[in-house]
Amino acid sequence: MITFTDVTKVYPDGTIAVGGLSLTAPTGRITVLVGPSGCGKTTSLRMINRMIEPTSGSIAIDGRDTATLNATELRRGIGYVIQSGGLFPHRTILDNIATVPLLLGWDKRRARATALDLLERMGLDPALARRYPNQLSGGQQQRVGVARALAADPPVMLMDEPFSAVDPQVRDQLQDEFLRLQAELGKTIVFVTHDIDEAVKLGDQIAVLRVGGTLAQLASPDRLLADPADDFVADFLGRDRGYRGLAFAPAPALPLRREPTVLLGSTADAARAAAAGETWLLVVDAAGAPVGWVEPDRLAGVVTASDLHRGGTVARVGGSLRAALDAALSAPSRRGVLVDESGRLAGTVRAHEVLEAIEREGPGGP
Repeated sequence: MITFTDVTKVYPDGTIAVGGLSLTAPTGRITVLVGPSGCGKTTSLRMINRMIEPTSGSIAIDGRDTATLNATELRRGIGYVIQSGGLFPHRTILDNIATVPLLLGWDKRRARATALDLLERMGLDPALARRYPNQLSGGQQQRVGVARALAADPPVMLMDEPFSAVDPQVRDQLQDEFLRLQAELGKTIVFVTHDIDEAVKLGDQIAVLRVGGTLAQLASPDRLLADPADDFVADFLGRDRGYRGLAFAPAPALPLRREPTVLLGSTADAARAAAAGETWLLVVDAAGAPVGWVEPDRLAGVVTASDLHRGGTVARVGGSLRAALDAALSAPSRRGVLVDESGRLAGTVRAHEVLEAIEREGPGGP
């Protein structure tokens, strides 16, 4: 547990970066700090590991005031991930991950074995171990940064906009991987982001800060979206917070339509026959997983990947109402694609049917 008690940070020119911040980040949970530029998010984060020293107040980890601890030892016991990954360019990926264990006195064999295990757990090919950071993509570098922060198995992790420098698709994958790891490891995490959607997805609780580093509201994501404390919080969350709130409402049994499909690689004639007058036809792969939509009348030869319209999202049966509604709204056919746990097509649903479920069940469920 991390506890801020009336913490302030005032710089020599009189600028108040953090002004009397009090909050608790519970053990084993993700606390996300959000707010406008200049609200002290990163300053608050960096005061936890004393990279910035508070002007007054106290920060405690599991009841121990960090001001009484050796700063170097404190930092070695806290995982730290930053936006750029912060990797050492002259060290291999394996040695980057093993950095903190080696500083803690682990023997090289144990440190490297742990690093290799983490490399694989982060979904990276072990063959990357001997490469250098500039030989990896941005997403791969961020995965290595998370692996390095986990290498010494610290109970606390600090993450400062770690996924903001990658493209949206990779960012979504990194968030999912991060949540999977957190479900296994149960770290106490303080996470800074400027993206409210990321905060809602990742946070067990969200702290909204005002400019000057004061706390506007601390609440779970669903509570925050449903009941902002004041106009400042409501304006920061944005006008579509009702739609975001659907992410916490599990979808009831929706009236799935049996969708005509064609196999990727089939002939154009087969696609047109399968479409039976439909403007759009869903394409699946050999495993039955949806891969995109095509317009049968525009096809020539066989259905190839270049023919696919990939704009529609895919939702999981039993997932959230937001995912189901987004799938319906984003599909060119306006038929939302739902898949089962194995990723196989389960059927499609129309937006008005999802809206009827929302009206019937309410955004918070029955």
